[in-house]
Amino acid sequence: MATFDVCNGDADGLCAAMQWRLHRHRSDQGGGPPVTLVTGLKRDIELLKHVPAQRGDEVNVFDISMLRNHAELQRLLAAGVRVRYFDHHQAPDKVSHPLLEAHVDRASDVCTSLLVDRHLGGAFRAWALVGAYGDNLTRVADQLAAVSGFSADDCQQLRRLGEVINYNAYGDSDADVCIAPAWLFKLMLPHRDPRDLLASEGIVDEIDELRQADLRQAMGWTPAWQGPQGRVLVLPDAPWARRVLGCLANELANAQPGQAHAVLKAQAAGEPAVAGGVHASAGASYAVSVRAPLSAPMGSDKLCSAFGGGGRARAAGIDELPVADLNRFIAAFAAMRWGEPG
Repeated sequence: MATFDVCNGDADGLCAAMQWRLHRHRSDQGGGPPVTLVTGLKRDIELLKHVPAQRGDEVNVFDISMLRNHAELQRLLAAGVRVRYFDHHQAPDKVSHPLLEAHVDRASDVCTSLLVDRHLGGAFRAWALVGAYGDNLTRVADQLAAVSGFSADDCQQLRRLGEVINYNAYGDSDADVCIAPAWLFKLMLPHRDPRDLLASEGIVDEIDELRQADLRQAMGWTPAWQGPQGRVLVLPDAPWARRVLGCLANELANAQPGQAHAVLKAQAAGEPAVAGGVHASAGASYAVSVRAPLSAPMGSDKLCSAFGGGGRARAAGIDELPVADLNRFIAAFAAMRWGEPG
């Protein structure tokens, strides 16, 4: 029997898979069959198509939309593959199969790492907290850490690690990021406690230095639109912008919890972006990352789904927003009634 762990390459996905890997190792004392990891960058969502599982194999899925992977999920189940699915994104209305074990919860105060933590009874809570901090569930993570006996210094370390891992997942290719998520996961594996990873692996500091430099550059960018309830930033098609897309959205959301934020990044070669707007060639598009106000964390999925995107109530995105739709998107963003369910 072959086993595959499939996860998003951001903090939530990697930390959810990490918890399951530690659980499996404890359960079989390390003597089980080898496990194949299938992961990618943040926007690599349709990962089940890369899983060559056969009858009798096991596939564990973490933090990728079941809706986006529905056809491939059906393929695996029809082939006799056992699938265990943890996620907090969109899912089909009716998914039922004897070989499927689904743990899907779209509440705004959960992430996949917390779902795995819940299922395992908090066995590897430190890694669950890293995932939650990385997914910008800071208040939820702080509360869980407090009742679990973690100190303020512990929380600061775990939050930093979560933000670093999450930032490292953003890019159009592995060439954009400091280290490919699959290789980062290999560095995580030997450490039952994430604080040991921080103490022993210099790559965390390297990624964080790059993150801080990218944030400084992005924070100086003039908004394309700004109003009482939020702002829209349009960044150029450059490596620093590709890396900082989600990280910047989270930083802005935390700094101004009463406002919504949208960060767009040009995706096609054209004239360079300029402060206050973008000049791009015909056929260009934008990658979009949206954050609802932390004080009213609903509406991101509603807005993004209207433009072919998706995600969660508090945080969502659009893979390809045509340049021709930029003004329409800004108008829709400005007119949003945040806090109302989609």
